[in-house]
Amino acid sequence: MDLNLLVALDALLEENSVAAAAERLHLSPPAMSRTLARIRKATGDDILVRTGRTMTPTPHALALREETRELVARATAVLTPVRTLDLATLERGFTLRCHDALVSALAPLLTAAVADAAPNVSIRFLAEPSVDVADLARGQTDLEVGAAAPGRPEIAAIEVGVDRMVAVMRADHPLAAGALTPERFAGAEHVTVSRRGRLTGPIDDALAAHGLRRRVRTALPTTAAALELVAGTGMLTTVAEQVCRPACAALRLSARPLPFDLPPVPVVVAWHHRYDTDPAHTWLRTELLTALRTVLGAPAPGATDLNPPTADGT
Repeated sequence: MDLNLLVALDALLEENSVAAAAERLHLSPPAMSRTLARIRKATGDDILVRTGRTMTPTPHALALREETRELVARATAVLTPVRTLDLATLERGFTLRCHDALVSALAPLLTAAVADAAPNVSIRFLAEPSVDVADLARGQTDLEVGAAAPGRPEIAAIEVGVDRMVAVMRADHPLAAGALTPERFAGAEHVTVSRRGRLTGPIDDALAAHGLRRRVRTALPTTAAALELVAGTGMLTTVAEQVCRPACAALRLSARPLPFDLPPVPVVVAWHHRYDTDPAHTWLRTELLTALRTVLGAPAPGATDLNPPTADGT
């Protein structure tokens, strides 16, 4: 039995694409197609079938996905020598993807902590894309920070804490003083933050429950741009309180609690299970969690593991 087929099967079941699996394993697409043919012969199943321009896993392939991932992870652990992490000599680049407001609050803390401990490590921050991508599964990002738990079994996640949404305006704005009622809030001119350009969201649903509707003047793709616009106009926006506190203070903006209830915003760190036992990745995850807890003012024991342990207990 060729156990390399397990590695290829794992890549195919994660990518659902011969071309993507080939790129991940540094093979040519024809070579991966031949490997898929061998897997089909070994399993007696088609594994992936074409539906239009995409490939769809068969029911048997779906049943094998989790077991295959665990077998490959365990085999990798067996064949990987135990290493002692030397941060002083570690040379590695990490890629993090998160909301732009988090980058502003997080980057100073994390880069300072990493520079002190591992001077040869670099961190690249990427903004959230306008569409959902599977960069963690493809190995294109090491860590992602967002507001939702991942839906794929190969992705691990921890909820670090929560934040709440607040209304932000200039200090001399009429709504910066006096009672902030739903009516006064709805009567203002608003700026929304949406990477997809949406003009409505949960705030509009909350206002509709009060029989109110707000006027949204514009939608901007980043929180930084929205705060800059608010600082120079009579408009207001709604942002995450703790995450945006430094930026609001720098622009001398006033933040007020919303006059209606909105669910708290979770802050979730996600990574691929392939890095569960990687010493350098584990170290960076710890530094990231520490920095996020500082931003959120969250105690260390408050983190919630959103994924069950892997087969090796990590």
